[in-house]
Amino acid sequence: MAEISFDDFLKVDIRAGTIVEAQEFAQARKPAYKLKIDFGDEIGIKKSSAQITVHYSCKDLVGRQVMAVVNFPPRQIGPFMSEVLTLGYSDENGDIVLSALERPVPNGSRLH
Repeated sequence: MAEISFDDFLKVDIRAGTIVEAQEFAQARKPAYKLKIDFGDEIGIKKSSAQITVHYSCKDLVGRQVMAVVNFPPRQIGPFMSEVLTLGYSDENGDIVLSALERPVPNGSRLH
C-alpha cells in the first residue's frame, strides 16, 4: 500500500450528494447506471456513471444519499461524460456496494 501525506488526502474533495435521477446506461460495456447527483448550491447537480446494477435498481437509488469525489477531471465513458466518482466497495463477488452515510447530512457536505 502506497503512503500519502495528509496534505495529499486534503486534495481529494469527497462530498455528500443525493441521487435525483438514475437511468440504465445501455451503451456501457459493463452494466451501469447514469446518475444525476445533487451536491447543493455550491457544486450543483453532477453526472456519474456507476457499475452498481447488481445490488441496486434505478428506483431504489433516487433519493439515496451517496459520497463522491467531485474534483477529478470529467471522464468520457462512451457517449456519457462522468463528472464525479461515486464511491463504493467491492463485495466478495466483485460487485459494488455504495459507501453509505450513517445519517443524512446537507448535500455538498465535505468529508473531514
